[in-house]
Amino acid sequence: MSGDSGYEDRGNNDRSVTGEPVDHMGDPVPAGGRAERIEGASAFLIGEAMTGGYGGGADILHDCTIAVNPGEIAVIVGPNGAGKSTAMKAVFGMLNLRKGRVVLDGEDITHLTPQARVQKGMGFVPQTSNIFTSMTVEENLEMGAYTRRDDFRPTMEQVYDLFPILREKRHQAAGELSGGQRQQVAVGRALMTKPKVLMLDEPTAGVSPIVMDELFDRIIEVSRTGIPILMVEQNARQALEIADRGYVLVQGANAHTGTGKDLLADDEVRRSFLGG
Repeated sequence: MSGDSGYEDRGNNDRSVTGEPVDHMGDPVPAGGRAERIEGASAFLIGEAMTGGYGGGADILHDCTIAVNPGEIAVIVGPNGAGKSTAMKAVFGMLNLRKGRVVLDGEDITHLTPQARVQKGMGFVPQTSNIFTSMTVEENLEMGAYTRRDDFRPTMEQVYDLFPILREKRHQAAGELSGGQRQQVAVGRALMTKPKVLMLDEPTAGVSPIVMDELFDRIIEVSRTGIPILMVEQNARQALEIADRGYVLVQGANAHTGTGKDLLADDEVRRSFLGG
């Protein structure tokens, strides 16, 4: 975390959702710490040199690389139309890559379907249509565990501990919740799969600044369980404040890469993408 961030030391250090966090070599990450940052193919999750688009259309991504390690928050930012969500969807298998590859936990998953990637440990929360509005909060969480054959109740308790408002409203229809609470349901449902990595596509879209702050607090708490988080965000400055690593995309290509703190301090990044 950047030392001058308003989010420094927020959240808790609970690592119970997936167990003790480990770095890319399998060694424990120090409590409250971060796994060593590794670039290239040794990263826990990497979309490497991705080039591609939708169907037979023109390429949207051009040699784009994004990566994240256990316990890290990596954010993808950039102007509208930069290919941020497309990069996320490419990592999740929602478009065909003409070049490049996707590797998760040492396994090349480039040619797997999104459903198969979920089975491999990817948790993906899309920007819209990410909850079942007519179902209760608890039913939504249960749906997140539909592929599990073990007892998922301890995981549900961990989700409720992470998002106390969901415990309070567990019998309420999810469609009756506020926008921020719905996003908590969506993230909680993804956590019910016990994912190896969590991917969030613009989780704070359409919410107030106060709710955005709260959601970022919860995202920090999730990362402290050891789960790598890859996030697309339109609120670039606030996202970089909580980011261990940031990727600024322009026209589907990497324009700037660095720690969140370094990117916030970069004059060109501030001038071009953060409003000065």
